[in-house]
Amino acid sequence: MAERYPRDLSGYGPNPPDAKWPGGAKISVQFVLNFEEGGENCLLHGDAASEAFLSDIPGAAPWEGQRHWNMESIYDYGARAGFWRLHRMFTKADVPLTIYGVASALARAPEQVAAMQDAGWEIASHGLKWVEHKDMEEDEERAAIAEAIRLHTEVVGTAPRGWYTGRCSMNTLRLVAETGRFDYISDAYDDDLPHWVNVAGRDQLVIPYTLEANDMRFAATPGYVTGGQFFDYLKDAFDLLYSEGEAGAPKLLSIGLHCRLMGRPGKAAGLQRFLDYIQGFEGVWCARRIDIAEHWAQAHPPVHYRRPSEMSRSEFTTNYGGVFEHSPWVAERAFELELGPAHDRAIGLHNALCRSFRSASDAERLGVLRAHPDLAGKLAAAKQLTAESTQEQASAGLDALTDAEREAFTRLNATYTERFGFPFIIAVKDYDKLGILDAFQERLQRSSEDEFGEACRQVERIALYRLKDLLP
Repeated sequence: MAERYPRDLSGYGPNPPDAKWPGGAKISVQFVLNFEEGGENCLLHGDAASEAFLSDIPGAAPWEGQRHWNMESIYDYGARAGFWRLHRMFTKADVPLTIYGVASALARAPEQVAAMQDAGWEIASHGLKWVEHKDMEEDEERAAIAEAIRLHTEVVGTAPRGWYTGRCSMNTLRLVAETGRFDYISDAYDDDLPHWVNVAGRDQLVIPYTLEANDMRFAATPGYVTGGQFFDYLKDAFDLLYSEGEAGAPKLLSIGLHCRLMGRPGKAAGLQRFLDYIQGFEGVWCARRIDIAEHWAQAHPPVHYRRPSEMSRSEFTTNYGGVFEHSPWVAERAFELELGPAHDRAIGLHNALCRSFRSASDAERLGVLRAHPDLAGKLAAAKQLTAESTQEQASAGLDALTDAEREAFTRLNATYTERFGFPFIIAVKDYDKLGILDAFQERLQRSSEDEFGEACRQVERIALYRLKDLLP
């Protein structure tokens, strides 16, 4: 198998799907409250050092072998006071939340768990402990995921249907997906809409999360200092996405919160302003992530097709060897490129095939040009064209010429071939009969070098149309 590139840098491309949010909403606003307090690094939790991540302590560093009383008390504030301030704020506004709950933290917070459940909030899994996973061995992380599910189910009473690790490893998505337990995973920040990935042998929905519309920026540089700055950022994000929704392209605005950060009054004031602000708009769907997952699975189920980057050499050549007329070597060389998800749609695969064609010798490219049939020529009359060429010529009406038109095409074909040494090639889907005849006359006036380049460009254009008939 040739080298393959796993990252998907294309996504939905220039034409994202209509999200079809319920009620024709122009935007979905989704709030996440991370509940990590009691699950962070701490000697009491069997860790080697104290926590150093996402607090109001500037430049915090882990204390090896010691409890960090200041750090612990900041996390304590999140559970003791911050959670309840945010609980009152969201229940009063009747805006639902998704909780990213660290299983060990939930186990130490029965009153908060009961309040989450009474409010009808979703409690998704945020892992077993709020610790780094990047250096975990696969078996260790797999065991931690299994224990997180078990403990979460024991504490909450139901198994989690959503997952977000946060401090994840390169294996996390695969290891979580292979459990087959989750309606969605959110360990990604790659889009404004949910999307499907094929991982661990199954279709897995990913609902991307956010690290910028996130109060963690109060604890990072550059970041927010005042609640007003947080409000301004959320407002700008909302306004832009709302306008896109009005234009027919609704999106998802994810907002991330933490009890110990956003629960502080000066920060919470900015959040309150934002909640008040969005109440003044129609067509805003505030939903839990599980609601979004259920909607997406119904409105946008996964689409299955054979993806070029996953094909064997023989299958790839069989499927795409005829895209460049009678020249399978173009596909054979394209197969050797660093293909990936970006090449699984027509535009991407077209680029790969064109790279092979453009890097070929002039003699090889001339062979491709000469492999093309005359327009409305003898092969067409004898019905000996390829299926692609037959369809293309018919689309321009070349299968229904008058005697005068047929005579004109015959004469021009002969003149062109004698002058340049290859047939006249044009992407006929871009023209009608008269337009093709005009192009004949115009291109006969060009130099051999210019016309060789133009013929190659037309070959590439024809290939694009053929690929669009085969791929998304």
